[in-house]
Amino acid sequence: MRYSHLVTAAFLSRPNRFTARVMLDGREETVHVRNTGRCRELLIPGCRVWLEKADREGRKTAYDLVCVEKSDGRVVNMDSLAPNRLVGEWLESQGCQKIHPEFVYGESRLDFAFEKEGAFCLMEVKGCTLEVDGTGYFPDAPTERGLKHVRELTRAARENIRAYLAFVIQMDGVNRVLPNDRTMPSFGEAVREAELAGVRVLHLATHVTPEEIRIISPELDT
Repeated sequence: MRYSHLVTAAFLSRPNRFTARVMLDGREETVHVRNTGRCRELLIPGCRVWLEKADREGRKTAYDLVCVEKSDGRVVNMDSLAPNRLVGEWLESQGCQKIHPEFVYGESRLDFAFEKEGAFCLMEVKGCTLEVDGTGYFPDAPTERGLKHVRELTRAARENIRAYLAFVIQMDGVNRVLPNDRTMPSFGEAVREAELAGVRVLHLATHVTPEEIRIISPELDT
């Protein structure tokens, strides 16, 4: 997926989960942050960020913060909407059929249901922006919703439904994601239980520039 109408700015502060203050063209501007995670290791005062001009009139904020430059120069896509859009496109390229976003299963709304080689499949997608020493970690903040989704996938696998937990790594140079047990031990326990039940965990590597993010992982394992 690609972005258009990008501008660069310097990050100043983050008053709350939804907004940031940036320096844009010599003036302070409040922008919307498309990621409600903590992102403390990314949003450091003075770092370079990329903003996309909002396409809707009348918004309180004129820009969305979508990318940030890490201290090592790599660009990290922070857009929480990007992983699902990416995976939707990727599933089509993998020959999947009858792709249904936001599929209700049990007590949850999972990101995708689809058919692959005649098999019914369920998939939950998580975007990873936290990296430590070349390894991605999820989540960067507690997520009860994410925990619930993993448990639903486990139940589906035990009912002989092909279930996937897909981590989209939103930066270059990282090929795997581990549960962030320090931040949320229960999520790590749930992921390990899911794998034992037969849930397939995918680590979807990407190539990221400010203007584009695309999946570079191999074909969907069935």
